[in-house]
Amino acid sequence: MNISRLTIWLEQKILVDIGFCIESSIALVGQSGSGKSLTIKALLGMLPKEMSCELEHSSDFDLIAGETVAFVPQNPFTALSPLTKIKKQFFMPQEKIKRLFAQVGLDETLLERFPPELSGGQLQRVVIAMALGSNPKLILLDEPTTALDPNTREMILLLLKSLQAEFGFKMLFVTHDISSAKSLCENICVIKDGKVVESGKMRDIMQTPQDIYTKTLINANFANRNFRV
Repeated sequence: MNISRLTIWLEQKILVDIGFCIESSIALVGQSGSGKSLTIKALLGMLPKEMSCELEHSSDFDLIAGETVAFVPQNPFTALSPLTKIKKQFFMPQEKIKRLFAQVGLDETLLERFPPELSGGQLQRVVIAMALGSNPKLILLDEPTTALDPNTREMILLLLKSLQAEFGFKMLFVTHDISSAKSLCENICVIKDGKVVESGKMRDIMQTPQDIYTKTLINANFANRNFRV
């Protein structure tokens, strides 16, 4: 899928003007305010009404809206109603829900519980199961591991890679966490102030970043870790 151009503006001011290709999985990386959230909102058709958007893309499915695009939000604790049992938050037959739970590694007994009774990792798996329910061609991931501890974060990333291998969907992973992006994605697109500063294969850019902004992001991300590309 090729997004040749995505432009978002407010009145006369252009906020985002970028392009990228989602071959299999790509990370959209940048600091807060770089345009990541606006990009994913535009692709979900959820921009504030005062903003305008133009999208030029080519793909074999409808990118905007429709059941071919699914979304996994940043915080699983706010993605579900706390007063409703898990099973009643799925709008599909119970047998399909149980199948999805098995695919994401959850026991079906959790369907009888309320969201506050589950851990963050379990809730994120529930949200991923919901995303899989529409058999998506593309999953948009908005910082899906930010609220998780390191061990649970790694578990969720491995789960997403495994599910992608099984079902063949594409992934757009919006994040500021380059470590998680490196674990999950083949490609990376670095944006700053609504513009692409560098993009390409993940390993190439991690080893030899060309832009000073990319170098700064990498150094800041791994300043306190032992890391080898």
